[in-house]
Amino acid sequence: MSDSPTRGAPAATPTELFDLGGKAALVTGGSRGLGREMALAFAQLGADVMIASRKQDSCDQTAEEIRRATGRRVIGRACHVGRWKDLDALADAAYAEFGAVDVLVNNAGMSPVYPSVDAVGEELWDKVLDVNLKGPFRLTALVGTRMAQGRGGSIINVSSGAAARPTPDVIPYAAAKAGLEAMTIGFAHAFGPRVRVNAIQAGPFFTDISKAWDMEAFQRLARERLALRRGGEPSEIVGAAVYLASRAASFTTGAVLRVDGGSA
Repeated sequence: MSDSPTRGAPAATPTELFDLGGKAALVTGGSRGLGREMALAFAQLGADVMIASRKQDSCDQTAEEIRRATGRRVIGRACHVGRWKDLDALADAAYAEFGAVDVLVNNAGMSPVYPSVDAVGEELWDKVLDVNLKGPFRLTALVGTRMAQGRGGSIINVSSGAAARPTPDVIPYAAAKAGLEAMTIGFAHAFGPRVRVNAIQAGPFFTDISKAWDMEAFQRLARERLALRRGGEPSEIVGAAVYLASRAASFTTGAVLRVDGGSA
């Protein structure tokens, strides 16, 4: 069941274009923040969803909340995305539960703070690259291969403005996200035409990470560098995610879509 239109077929209505009924989605980092909002939106549009995160209790709680709100089948699965074997098990679990994965969102990420670049040790470097780059590579390779051999699908990688506009305090994270965007284009060609692979370059959102921000400094920065003069609410990621997941994006692949409030 490909989401690519057939030439000469009747045009779908806008409602039909964004309908995810009969689809199954797998969202890493899905228990909170942007991942939770995307998982909820997919379920609201008819998809069954597997939420993956490091803590099983957090996955289960979010899955139950979304299940009650939407009536869809929503499952939580503990997984450390930086561990190769965990990702093999996650992909197998998703296919065992749903029979197929139509939408994969590589959303899990981390960006530890460090006092100076010379203080970045090998352990921190490896941890950041494992979660933000190695994990998405492995899961995309596993799920994308099955998608391409089956009924197709959509893969969405959640990147960051740091990939294009790195600052000294996030260099390992920025390097990983830049690699993720390059990987997005490569996988789009590897799995086309049956699988679309795109990235969302997310700007500053008010998620759990923002609790550690100096809000006065951020507000000054937003007024100077963001066209919308503010940070984003987690729900504001939904439009881009639903577009890329759905038939509405049937001719969009290998793209990096900025959702950042107009960052300069």
